[in-house]
Amino acid sequence: MDESPPATRIPDPPSPGPVRRPGGRSAQVRRRVLDAVTALLVEQGYDALTVDAVADRSGVHRTTVYRRWRDVGGLLAGVLAEATGEDWRPRDTGSLDGDLVAINREVHEALTGDPPLTGALIAASFRSPPAAEALRAFWADRYDRCAVVVHRAVARGEVPAGTDARALLVAATAPVYHELLLLRSGADAALAQRAARAAALAAAAGAFVPV
Repeated sequence: MDESPPATRIPDPPSPGPVRRPGGRSAQVRRRVLDAVTALLVEQGYDALTVDAVADRSGVHRTTVYRRWRDVGGLLAGVLAEATGEDWRPRDTGSLDGDLVAINREVHEALTGDPPLTGALIAASFRSPPAAEALRAFWADRYDRCAVVVHRAVARGEVPAGTDARALLVAATAPVYHELLLLRSGADAALAQRAARAAALAAAAGAFVPV
């Protein structure tokens, strides 16, 4: 393995003081490394993703990458952890039907986007236990944030009290993941709307109230 350094690198950051400036050297290093991870994953796939390749692509010294992320699993977990920390909230459209359609359209856009990062991260999670754990944390976070959609629907009287928010959200979004990730179907934009509305009708009938 060639251990010679790339032509351009960010030097190792100095030892942290008692206060670290937001957007300083550490944040720049993190941004460049995680951007390199996503670019390599999309362009070349999981098998081409190595710590050395990320160091070369990002211009960050490989010892810095090893020290902070340790291995490919740690790098992928870092990308997913950053996505988990984003300040995202589901839209409030004024109805359960509209809220679920809005969520499903975002899911559809993420799965059919160019570059296909979401699908690549999901595929990589089957090859890396740290990435799989980070992905589970990401899904749990998103379900928790989306539960407000169901709480609002209960308050408006659209669905019965006791409706299981997670079960409803899974039912609404699962057809989109199934068609696009498992069946590799074409990007039918109407699918997001149909699946969301079917779940909303079932919820109104009490289908997601535990017996």
